[in-house]
Amino acid sequence: MSLPQLHAPLTVTDGGLETTLVYQYGIDLPDFAAFPLLDSEPGRAALAAYYEPYLSLAGQLGVPLVLDTPTWRANLDWGARLGYDAAGLAALNRTAVDFVQHLAMSGPDRPVEHVVDGVVGPRGDGYVIGETMSAPEAAAYHGLQARAFAAAGATMMTGVTMTYVDEAVGVTRAAGAVGLPVVISFTVETNGALPSGQALGDAIAEVDDTTDTAPAYYMVNCAHPTHFAERLTPGASWLSRVKAIRANASRCSHAELDAATELDRGDVADLTDWYGRLDSILPDLRVVGGCCGTDHEHVTAIAEALAGARS
Repeated sequence: MSLPQLHAPLTVTDGGLETTLVYQYGIDLPDFAAFPLLDSEPGRAALAAYYEPYLSLAGQLGVPLVLDTPTWRANLDWGARLGYDAAGLAALNRTAVDFVQHLAMSGPDRPVEHVVDGVVGPRGDGYVIGETMSAPEAAAYHGLQARAFAAAGATMMTGVTMTYVDEAVGVTRAAGAVGLPVVISFTVETNGALPSGQALGDAIAEVDDTTDTAPAYYMVNCAHPTHFAERLTPGASWLSRVKAIRANASRCSHAELDAATELDRGDVADLTDWYGRLDSILPDLRVVGGCCGTDHEHVTAIAEALAGARS
């Protein structure tokens, strides 16, 4: 399956879903999970309101949109904590695909060119590595979401906030088993290394070597550019595999963000400038969005700046 973002000069995606819902919409998200909102009319209305500016941005700029499902926490462990069994989770992941697809197709300025991206998150915390899985264990674990996304007609699947290689390999294999193109997004600490301690470039090379370069591309998310820009060695062969960035607005560490009680939106202009610097380092940056603390203002400024620079 050909992904339009691999051919378009620029593609946008959304920002910090959970931080926007919690801090700007005032919605309580137990375990930082947005997927239960799909089970209620007010929840679906809040999600629709969140996605709307990004759909409009893609239409205004005339660029494709990677439209993520709100399913980062919709796996077996987090789902069980929130009262969902395996059957309920599978149904909800299918619903998530249908929901975002409907948003992209409905409205006076629709359809927007888009790909529906089934999102999976880590089995564990996302910032701190606890109990780990082997690659085969991770493939089996993430298979529930992969099968649900494929059954509902998702275009692709992304493993977001991956913290160690074996789980990333498992996500890659789970997507491959159902025929979905897959993207792997690693998060890094303030020193630019994965929470596992592995260097970003080494992690990407290991996943590629283990899976015969199965991921369509790689992304970095949930870190400020200052945390990893210096680790992007100009000329390194692996840099061409990083085609997407979803950075945090805040320069805080993961531990500091975990303890935060207020939203840190950072500096929109400064973050936009940093994306420009990343664009000069990464040879094939194609997809831009945001992560914790960012909203449509950040993503709009970033996308407009890069679109202007490339025109």
